[in-house]
Amino acid sequence: MTALILALIAGAAVGLALGALGGGGTVLAVPALIYLLGFTPAAATTAGLVIVTATSLTALYAHARAGSVRWKAGALFAAAGLLPAAAAGAAASRLPQSVLTAAFAAIAFLAAVRMFCPGRAATDPPAGGAGPVRAVGTGAGLGALTGLLGVGGGFLTVPALVTLQAFEMQAAAGTSLLVISANSIVSLATRGATTTGIDWAVIGPFAGAAILGAWDGKRLAAKVTGMLLQRAFAVVLLAVAAFMLVDALS
Repeated sequence: MTALILALIAGAAVGLALGALGGGGTVLAVPALIYLLGFTPAAATTAGLVIVTATSLTALYAHARAGSVRWKAGALFAAAGLLPAAAAGAAASRLPQSVLTAAFAAIAFLAAVRMFCPGRAATDPPAGGAGPVRAVGTGAGLGALTGLLGVGGGFLTVPALVTLQAFEMQAAAGTSLLVISANSIVSLATRGATTTGIDWAVIGPFAGAAILGAWDGKRLAAKVTGMLLQRAFAVVLLAVAAFMLVDALS
């Protein structure tokens, strides 16, 4: 019963952040699975992909209904990331647990820095966007990140779309969910054998709560300043990153 309650609470937090910010929430899923629910890092990254896939598809539907998804640009980013996502997903199960934990801590720290200091990308995007070569390169990197660590990478996808494609934030958040969904599905497919060890009695409620939270997050984003949401979430991510790094080095 305790595990179920923790799964519901953690899932709601993940979905809320994902729906409100268009990404970043799934960075909380893997630490929650490891430290609250007792998953190994390898099992947690696989389970994280299940949660990422379910919540991203749900949030994508909500953003699509609002007209904030740029399908053509999103498809380009997603297509570039499919092969790297598959390759990284296949390699993840062979890495030492401490390496996965340390890598995840580094990504959580980077996400927090991005949210604290959005910098030029959020306020001064290039007028015409960037060329397809940079978009493809960025998409490939995001795909590899999703496959390796079981995170959507929305905290990187959103600023990339703003910077490279000159999207406004709402369109970037919606389009990032298309990229995340595609990469997550491919990454999960390469980990089919590892899903047998997942406790679906925990992951099911976790994903369900995340899906419901994503709808609430979408509504929250319309009422609260985006910068306030980002900085509050960044504080949480910094704490998570520090804890995981200490755990990996100890």
